[in-house]
Amino acid sequence: MTRVFKNYIGGKWVESASGQTFNSINPANKDEVVGVFQKSNRDDVVAAIDAASAAFRSWSQTPAPTRAEYILRVGLLLEERKEEFGRLVTCEMGKVLDEGKGDVQEGIDMAKYIAGEGRRMFGETVPSELRNKFATLVRQPIGVVGLITPWNFPFAIPTWKIFPALVCGNTVVFKPAEDTPACASALVELFEEAGLPPGVLNLVTGYGPEAGAPIVDDARVRMISFTGSSAVGREIASKAGHALKKVMLELGGKNPQIVMPDANLDLALEGVLWGAFGTTGQRCTATSRLIVHEAIAQEFTDRVIESARNLKIGFGLDPDVDVGPIINQEQLDSVHQYTEIGRKDGATLALGGEILSEGDLGKGFFYAPTVFTDVNYRMRIAQEEIFGPTLSVLKVSSYDEAVTVANSTEYGLSSSIYTQDVNTAFRATQDLESGITYVNAPTIGAEIQLPFGGIKATGNGHREAGTSAVKEFTEIKSVYVDYSGKLQRAQIDVDQHGA
Repeated sequence: MTRVFKNYIGGKWVESASGQTFNSINPANKDEVVGVFQKSNRDDVVAAIDAASAAFRSWSQTPAPTRAEYILRVGLLLEERKEEFGRLVTCEMGKVLDEGKGDVQEGIDMAKYIAGEGRRMFGETVPSELRNKFATLVRQPIGVVGLITPWNFPFAIPTWKIFPALVCGNTVVFKPAEDTPACASALVELFEEAGLPPGVLNLVTGYGPEAGAPIVDDARVRMISFTGSSAVGREIASKAGHALKKVMLELGGKNPQIVMPDANLDLALEGVLWGAFGTTGQRCTATSRLIVHEAIAQEFTDRVIESARNLKIGFGLDPDVDVGPIINQEQLDSVHQYTEIGRKDGATLALGGEILSEGDLGKGFFYAPTVFTDVNYRMRIAQEEIFGPTLSVLKVSSYDEAVTVANSTEYGLSSSIYTQDVNTAFRATQDLESGITYVNAPTIGAEIQLPFGGIKATGNGHREAGTSAVKEFTEIKSVYVDYSGKLQRAQIDVDQHGA
């Protein structure tokens, strides 16, 4: 019997006030229902914010090292059940099992990292210009924060947001993507098992207009952290700006891998295959543009096409499968529309470009790994995020042209260059307009101990993970303690340097 899941509000699992539910399905098999979930509305969101608001004072006054202990417990529970949750990721999101377990591993890594921050959370102590006066900066929680997460990393990205938010003393209203609510519910169940106090973390499942927008609109939510599409991000930023609330956005990418003539081509080939077709191209950091020097362009492109042709497509629990399904019908249609756009704009479809429907593939949302050649950097397939297994190959004649093409989009998330010239490598780390640059590695594979995020239209300048995580989820306060026993006027006292 299919399990019916509930919202988690104020430490209790409750049904939606709407009385409505929706199904989460396996994208590799549309007939397989992973679970039934609450279709939440504004009333549910208000109840969740009520609970988070009520819990804030007690939680924020709980010592940070104690708060961190809950996160560590959840991380250890994730570690114990990594295989189980990895399989859940594959069944609900579609990525192959190794990637599903990698998704969970990111949560484990983040728990261990952020738990340590509970004993650090560095401020600053600086000298005062006056005698007998102490000057310091401390970090304080923001309040109730709203966390809205995507479907492509259903364990990793929620942990990037929830773990630091809680360690910093905030309380949370969590709205996961409607495509992966089972993974979100499993994560929240671990917090309950770890003994997290009621109201500190609240879960509402449902769709953006009914369950996401009310989180953004409520004045009691002091911060919004959102990962998803640029269109929705702009709308959230507009609303949050009007309300003068803090907002952290991680949006789209159009990530380039540059291959220079002196590159290790075997390594570069492995990199582009993993970067472009891993997670079926459904990563904001996916390699969607291959920028290759003309001296090796034909040879290298031929190798990419032949290797991509041999990738096995199917259900990710099959250990021989390399590429899983697209998440849903809407995204499948969108990916295919970009194939038609590429053709219309004059690019050459060298591989793929079709919805797969033979045999068991017809049960799911499968798309063939797709490669376009003869791509001009002004074409839409070279400018717009496709979020599928589609790679555009662009030929260039020099390093400078490669950088110009790489920087030609509105996005600036991740970038990569393959070269064995140390000078070229270091120039690229400076010249490429992106928040992340890899040398001799693909555009995917960020580690949690460094900040994650991008520039330009990829976001609004904020960063997740690393030391930035604590900075993003805290307010800073400057504190002055004058123990002189007399009035001292900074910048005014003429005798401040005297006895």
